[in-house]
Amino acid sequence: MAKNKGKENKKHVSVVTDKSLKFFETYINNPSPTGFEWEGQRLWLDYIKPYVDETYIDNYGTAMGIINPKAPYKVVIEAHADEISWFVNYITKDGLIYVIRNGGSDHQIAPSKRVNIHTDKGMVKAVFGWPAIHTRSGEKEEAPTLKNIFLDCGATSKEEVEEMGIHVGCVVTYEDEFMVLNDRYYVGRALDNRAGGFMIAEVARLLKENEKKLPFGLYVVNSVQEEIGLRGAEMIADYIKPNVAIVTDVTHDTQTPMINKITQGDLACGQGPVLSYAPAVQINLNRLLIEVAEHNGIPFQRQASSRWTGTDTDAFAYSNGGVPSALISLPLRYMHTTVEMIHKEDVDNVIRLIYEAVLKIEAGQDFRTFSH
Repeated sequence: MAKNKGKENKKHVSVVTDKSLKFFETYINNPSPTGFEWEGQRLWLDYIKPYVDETYIDNYGTAMGIINPKAPYKVVIEAHADEISWFVNYITKDGLIYVIRNGGSDHQIAPSKRVNIHTDKGMVKAVFGWPAIHTRSGEKEEAPTLKNIFLDCGATSKEEVEEMGIHVGCVVTYEDEFMVLNDRYYVGRALDNRAGGFMIAEVARLLKENEKKLPFGLYVVNSVQEEIGLRGAEMIADYIKPNVAIVTDVTHDTQTPMINKITQGDLACGQGPVLSYAPAVQINLNRLLIEVAEHNGIPFQRQASSRWTGTDTDAFAYSNGGVPSALISLPLRYMHTTVEMIHKEDVDNVIRLIYEAVLKIEAGQDFRTFSH
């Protein structure tokens, strides 16, 4: 496995407190679908406010807390807030509802799932129906596709559906909620990537509680619309014009069945944060993260991301004439399902790595390999 355990035999340092875990559970359970992240962003801002000097939210809902807002040198630590979901696309005369994706929603997990349809009249419950196994005998099994999955909200006509407040364009989220599995894993929907929003908020908490004074402005950014093309990060990078950006997102644990390590890499939950190699990842900033991990005994793994990382790192790196950017990923099982799993120790260690990296960065630091 491509990993480095830092200093051997270093006892794990627990970072997440009971109070912060309670916030994390509330934050995960609150739906924040792409384009409709407002409620989750309100929760996040309320949590981070005591630990920062200012807060800000833009027109599309990207939120941030700022420490030292008047400092000329600007460092960003960033995650994204949105979760995959569905849009109502077509309502039949019999009151059944067909959907299209809002982000990378997995059609194969939909049948028999319970959902919430978000309307101006409030939340409407529904289920993804599926023909009973008894009715499929003797026929070729038809797999779930976007063309055959449908929602049933208990209505018998299109008019009844519309009376509930449901219309084309209503967003649909799964109702599955947060739990802790075997005192080892956090499990829930939207850990991709509200776990990241939680972790960067914890960095702000640690800086405040440990009375650390930073020589630069720190922008703790929770972006919207990552799942449909890094759009929130593009907008906020243009607004902030940062000098450095450290992004955190999730990556695949590749230890479960049906995943090819030759193409996906050899990564595991519980083995530490993942540091990426990609054109968008600035080499000297990445080296700083490795040095910080090794110096502090934080275990880490390595991942090659080829042409792009597929995360907000790319948006920050290629903004404003080029911003030194790096990616710290959290290993996750079962991405884009309702049972995403992350290891408790990895969460602690991502928080620690970002925290220690922020303390290592100097105001005005130049990450160029050479200058003339």
